[in-house]
Amino acid sequence: MKRIKRIIISVLALGVCLTPLTVPMMVQPSWGQSQDSQVLKLLLLLILQAKEHQQKEQYQQAIETLQEIIPISRQIQNTTIELWALSAMGFNYNQIAKYQEALDYYNQSLTIAKKIGNQDSEAAILDNLGQIYYKIGQPQKALEYLNQALSILQELGEQSKRVRTLNNIGVIYNSIGQPQAALKYYNQALPILQKAGDRSGEAATLNNIGAVYSSTKQPQEALKYLNQVLPIMQEIGDRAGESATLNNIGVIYSSIGQWQEALKHFNQALPIIREVGDRAIEAATLSNIGAVYRDMNKPIDAIKNYEQSVNIMLEIRSGLQQEYRQKYLKSVGYRPISLIDILIDQNQPDRAFQWVNLATTADLADYTRLINAKVKNPEAQQLIDQWNQRSQQIQSLSRQLQDKFSDQLSQQINQLHEDNSKLAEEIRRDFPEVAELFETTPKDITQLRSSIPPETVVIQPVLLTNVKNVPNTIALFVITKDSLSVKKIPIDPAEFDKLLTEYREQLQNYKDGSIIVTRRKLYDILIRPVEEQIKAFSPKQLSIIATGKLRYIPFESLYDNEAKKYLIEKYPINYLTRISTKTIPDSSLKGGVLALGNPVPRAPYNLPDSPQEVQSITQMFPGSLSYIGNAATFDQFKNQAPRFPFLHLATHGCFQPEGCCLPDSLNCRTPDRVDLQPNTILFADRELNIADAALLGLENTRLLTLSACQTALQANSNGEEISGVAYIFERAGAKAVMATLWSVEDQATKELMIEFYQNINKGMSKSEALREAKISLIQSKGHPFFWAAFILIGDGR
Repeated sequence: MKRIKRIIISVLALGVCLTPLTVPMMVQPSWGQSQDSQVLKLLLLLILQAKEHQQKEQYQQAIETLQEIIPISRQIQNTTIELWALSAMGFNYNQIAKYQEALDYYNQSLTIAKKIGNQDSEAAILDNLGQIYYKIGQPQKALEYLNQALSILQELGEQSKRVRTLNNIGVIYNSIGQPQAALKYYNQALPILQKAGDRSGEAATLNNIGAVYSSTKQPQEALKYLNQVLPIMQEIGDRAGESATLNNIGVIYSSIGQWQEALKHFNQALPIIREVGDRAIEAATLSNIGAVYRDMNKPIDAIKNYEQSVNIMLEIRSGLQQEYRQKYLKSVGYRPISLIDILIDQNQPDRAFQWVNLATTADLADYTRLINAKVKNPEAQQLIDQWNQRSQQIQSLSRQLQDKFSDQLSQQINQLHEDNSKLAEEIRRDFPEVAELFETTPKDITQLRSSIPPETVVIQPVLLTNVKNVPNTIALFVITKDSLSVKKIPIDPAEFDKLLTEYREQLQNYKDGSIIVTRRKLYDILIRPVEEQIKAFSPKQLSIIATGKLRYIPFESLYDNEAKKYLIEKYPINYLTRISTKTIPDSSLKGGVLALGNPVPRAPYNLPDSPQEVQSITQMFPGSLSYIGNAATFDQFKNQAPRFPFLHLATHGCFQPEGCCLPDSLNCRTPDRVDLQPNTILFADRELNIADAALLGLENTRLLTLSACQTALQANSNGEEISGVAYIFERAGAKAVMATLWSVEDQATKELMIEFYQNINKGMSKSEALREAKISLIQSKGHPFFWAAFILIGDGR
């Protein structure tokens, strides 16, 4: 029994690292009365399992194991294990960016720590609560918790832990523009670290002080402190820290125009970074070098380094686990922008667009990976799974290397990188249908243009904003089979983002008259500057490639105030996920619609007008088939879909990242409740996860219509779900997808869909048929709310 206790104590002491801004900390348990040995054995097993999951960065699995530990600890009334498990839950939820859940569990653990008088644990939890509030943008609340932790640590005389909290408070004060307050706390921490001989902590604090002086435009003071950091890093053998410091010094020299000094430090950092194997920092350093060469007016050298940086970035992002993706992309978003911008300025629009198209494709590939979308070929799927597992192993080992450098581990990581690159090349070569998932080099522009249909003009707006030394513009690319041009338009990024958000909201409220002004403003930014070029080609098709929040905007609803026409009244419009050289064979099937409607005819899922919509559509095409209500099952769809070129689903689909609350649902008023899970389509018997789309056999599908799906504009969303959904079905074989950008009135949906299929039956192309149906609704309904939500993504012919 005592031996089991000792083992569990050691496991807990290794503990769940509660991640502060600087030095990790953990809740230290103490044991109470003895427990039944079988229960202790079970708890030991579960604790070891949770620890193993966490060490492998399998945070969701760790959470599931901890959820087994908590009720057992409560049943046997062991507050030590319960306190540890609740804190561990907070840590794991924090790691996957589910901050509300992390706060809930930390607060539960805080209550226990206070109840049993465990002040050490109380301080640790308060510190972690402070950091989460800092992450979610509540710095004042963060400071409140951190100061509580500091007070406890002061009382306990815990100098080393007090230093950590002092540093954390300093970081927050610096982030909210109070540098003097930050320096006050850093300067309290520094002598304690120096007296204790904590060279690593001393270096971290000196670095923080340097960051304050850098942010307050005092470069010489910043350099004074950073130059103290460098010999400490060399002394303690922290190669990663040494390279980071060299980089920081290089950035300072770059900011004061001392280009040669900047290059000297960046070039000293680069071989160390490659030795350490930190690809992300390597990409950042190459980008820093590119920026210096740009400032030195050496565009060839700038482009060379930017391209190397972007290549590494694309390679890294392709292997990122979901919980790290957003943070990483936010930190590196400027690199493609800098490269594209300088290529445009150097009159190389073709080359610029090649990188634009590659970055757009990478977005779609990321979405595919994030929802674990399957591929039809089992051999290809097996290799992709192997590639993903190795990528996760590389991430985990790289973090270990940053904590403690070793030549052996560095060599292991470099070998894994090499092996995974070879595997990616093998997948690209042997399975062309999934090659885009692994591409990191841009396609030849001649190949890209050759895939554009005749009499089609493609427009892709690209935001080039919020990058140091790059003017804020939107680049409007205009591409045809035989030409490519680009025009940069100055914009205010914050105002433009606000305009997009307002327009999306106005589109969903047919009583909002302010849309008249907004739609004109957007037309003047996105279409007017290239209008003459578009007219010169007399296009029969206008294809839009939208990225970011522009994906939420139906371009057909933009209004030409001079001509008094919507854009859709001028041209048939479709959307492309990207320009692809991949060819989709024509369907050999003729006519025929498979239509399913209102599979769950009860609130909140009921779509009362959809049965008539389905029946009206199928009556137009001989040989069509319809299933309504309880008959509209997934099995019927899967079995019958390969027989029909047109698939019509008058049912709910949810493509919002957090799941969907349906209109008038009581769940919408209940926190953390949804009616539909993300990335699903509703059938009578189940929800289909679109990750399985490739297994449906859609190779003969000309058009898949989703007539009641939901997406949502969110503050941190990049609109990838709507393009991602179309891309998933496109990869599954469908030539085009018609979906809705918001929930539309059932009656308007029915009217538009019936007229659309009537037009198809008359021999119109898909985009012409949709255009005519929309014009009819413009005449009868007016406001874009009723007709603009429906967009055609893919081949409009």
